[in-house]
Amino acid sequence: MNVPLPDVPEVRVVGLPQLTTGFDLVERLDLAMHLKVHGPLEPVTGERLAELAEAISLRGRGGAGFPFGRKLRAVAKASIRRGVRPVVVINGSEGEPACRKDTVLLNRAPHLILDGALLAAEALGARTLVVAVTRNSTEVSVRAALAERGLSDRRGQQLRARVVRTPERMVSGEASSVIRAANGGPALPPGRRERAAETGVGGAPTLLSNAETYAQLAVAARIGPRRYGHTGLPSEPGTVLLTVSGDVARPMVVEVPTGVPLRYVLQLAGAPPLPQGVLTGGYHGNWIDAPACHNAVISRESLATVGGALGAGAILPIGPETCPLGESLRIANWLAAETAGQCGPCKLGLPAAAGGLSDVLNGGGPAALEALREVTQAVRGRGACKHPDGSARFFMSTLSAFTDDLAAHVLDGGCGRETAGVLPLPATGYQDLEESIPSGEKLAVDWTLCQGHGLCADLIPELVRLGPDGYPALADASVPVHLRGRAQRAVRRCPALALRIEQSAAEPRPALPAVNRRALGGGRG
Repeated sequence: MNVPLPDVPEVRVVGLPQLTTGFDLVERLDLAMHLKVHGPLEPVTGERLAELAEAISLRGRGGAGFPFGRKLRAVAKASIRRGVRPVVVINGSEGEPACRKDTVLLNRAPHLILDGALLAAEALGARTLVVAVTRNSTEVSVRAALAERGLSDRRGQQLRARVVRTPERMVSGEASSVIRAANGGPALPPGRRERAAETGVGGAPTLLSNAETYAQLAVAARIGPRRYGHTGLPSEPGTVLLTVSGDVARPMVVEVPTGVPLRYVLQLAGAPPLPQGVLTGGYHGNWIDAPACHNAVISRESLATVGGALGAGAILPIGPETCPLGESLRIANWLAAETAGQCGPCKLGLPAAAGGLSDVLNGGGPAALEALREVTQAVRGRGACKHPDGSARFFMSTLSAFTDDLAAHVLDGGCGRETAGVLPLPATGYQDLEESIPSGEKLAVDWTLCQGHGLCADLIPELVRLGPDGYPALADASVPVHLRGRAQRAVRRCPALALRIEQSAAEPRPALPAVNRRALGGGRG
């Protein structure tokens, strides 16, 4: 069983809503409704904005958790030192199959995110805003929101705003991948680590942060740090958005104040009363066991204390009926396939680790377990991006969280349970590829000329992948508008002149996504 999460799952709230205010009134808050619900927002200076972020202990909500105030100050200093106007980037790329919180915000409350980003742009003197999105529904919603504000990428505007579409891949949401995509390249890490605050989009100092982070900033700017601090824990005030899926009756995105017991959130989603384990922080996160789950509350510090992680806000319990190592192997294989292919630890180490976990499950014994530990240790800290480290963290957490099951597989040949496949993964195959706004063109290959150079797969991996024989496999889908330029570049650079672009049947432009309305209220249905 593998049921991918919908773009916009059910939305619930515990306590009073902040980010999800107005969700009980309309499916999507357009600009007029947004202003009715939240009210206007006055601009503030850069120093006051940094002080506000520090007063509410605002950290990035995309996984890394870097203090937003420090990032804002670093961009401002670099911009002044270099005499260059900075760029503001909203990272709405959400390529992890277990995460939907940013997609929900971008689809249902895009103007709250834009409020925070425009506040930062005004404070920094930025003249460029980039919004990176992953899914078709988010792209359509963001384009509509920019149009509602009269923002576009036309020359002569005080602020130029544009949307960048990234593929639904784990590595595409990393900051360096988003910047590379915004600069016209593939949405892959560049193979070297650079500070966006120094050199980002167009070589300018760049303030890049997660979509929820900007929304939190907009809420705090309206209500002030004192009122903002009345919700949640004193050390981590405010609310957080969580995506709860896995073995639950009702997958959902839920807004909760920090300090709410984790067990209550799981109960709200219909998780098993005694889960074998809960994966916290998503597929780059950590497993925690049932006792830890019972004691933890929703906060970065509390989850870390019990061995978990808040990360990107994904919470995934598994029940007692499924094999936890089998569930982990499914994710391990997906993580290995998500490699950017740009360094040995990622390209070679992750597939080797996934293969090692498979050997352990299939009766490889103590020798297979030891080999798995060695290869996982070898991957850590050596990658060109964060994907190898995050994946190694998942592997190590799996080995430490399910010791009884591990012993059963190593010593007895198995635990006796089937793998139910409760952890969500994306649909596989190009037949399930989700398109952006279609261009009416398709890629085609002249197989009498193709020599399997593979350059097309490097230039446009969203539409071309190399098959087991080394030859390209093309997506059976229209070339999206945002990929047309790179598709044309791939055609021009094909050494064998085998790749071409053909006209396909006309396809309608998508309308704004329909979203199921959900009643909101303190934990009720």
